[in-house]
Amino acid sequence: MQSIYNNYINSFKGLSKEVWWLSLITLINRAGTMVIPFLSLYLTQDLGFTLENVGIIMSCFGLGSLIGAWLGGKLTDLFGPYRVMLVSLMLTGILFIILQYLVSFWSICGGIFILMIIADAFRPATFVALNSYSKPENKTRSVTLIRLAINLGFSAGPAIGGLIIATLSYSGLFWVDGLSCLAAGILLLLLLNPKKAKVQESIPNEMPLSAYKDVPYWIFIVSMVLFGFVFVQYFSTIPLYYSDVRGLNETQIGLLLAMNGFLIVIFEMPLIKFLETRSLSKVAHVMIGLMLVTLSLLILNFSTWMGIVVIGMLLMTLGEMIAFPFSYAFAMDRARRGRPGQYMALYSISFSIAHIFAHNSGMISIARLGYETTWYLAAFIGLLGILLLLWLKKVLLKSTRN
Repeated sequence: MQSIYNNYINSFKGLSKEVWWLSLITLINRAGTMVIPFLSLYLTQDLGFTLENVGIIMSCFGLGSLIGAWLGGKLTDLFGPYRVMLVSLMLTGILFIILQYLVSFWSICGGIFILMIIADAFRPATFVALNSYSKPENKTRSVTLIRLAINLGFSAGPAIGGLIIATLSYSGLFWVDGLSCLAAGILLLLLLNPKKAKVQESIPNEMPLSAYKDVPYWIFIVSMVLFGFVFVQYFSTIPLYYSDVRGLNETQIGLLLAMNGFLIVIFEMPLIKFLETRSLSKVAHVMIGLMLVTLSLLILNFSTWMGIVVIGMLLMTLGEMIAFPFSYAFAMDRARRGRPGQYMALYSISFSIAHIFAHNSGMISIARLGYETTWYLAAFIGLLGILLLLWLKKVLLKSTRN
């Protein structure tokens, strides 16, 4: 036990204090985003919208996310990550509080759209800041620490969110979301002031390449879009599946989602430290992660046993733990070739595109074809993503030989 404990502690060593501060800010911000996993339930059960309406609203969520990621990357290259992160957190907090007072279909569409533009400008700025605050040999583990903070917040958020819904209604979630974003912004102002923060690695590049002309990176981005199509089902159709097919209530759904975050907090950092010693490339690790996430949806069709839901969540969690840190690290490595904000914005945009189309298509699919067919379609999309990553491996191998 002592050896396991020492290995766990050692997996965190060598990271800069700025990375730890950024992780703390992310933890507080993420702990409050408990509305998101329950958004589809809130829209259908509390406001009475149809599945098709929810799909359109979630598409507005994704479209705002896409524009926000692009805008965040552009502003980060112009003004630096600190200002972008600070303004994003403060305005997001205010908008979350306002969102609860919107009840009509079009007002919610507009509110979600504007909220996500502001909120997701934070993401590329965070990636660029993380790149600057991390030594080259620590980048994957730095990303993993940020993910640990995200999932520590995510593990607490849904569990607390389910209890809040049961006792105070959905309105309380919006207040917690808003206040937590404001608190994270205040901490950013106090702890990560650029006058005090130490840059570990600058990325001087006198002739930066355009991310839009980097063909291997585009193959990677498209594969991430397909990965996102599969993964984001856990934020829209999967909670409905748990409720409609498996008969789980909000508290049980929150606890199941919290298990995902808890396992990531405990196991992801040691797992990544171990995998970094293996001979597999970052792309190969992403491919394995996508395979596991795809399988997590596919097996839901194999049995009516309630335990299959837990097994599916375990597979998704393992796949997520492997795919995300190594995909982040690949994108950051590639960003050294050009403008970091541009590269990391494209990475964020890949998941924004998935949010635009995956939620809507998933809702339409379950409304017209049922859950079983929807999971088979998601598995097919995951397979396409795996094939693209195989192609990317060949392209990268060929370029190194040349």
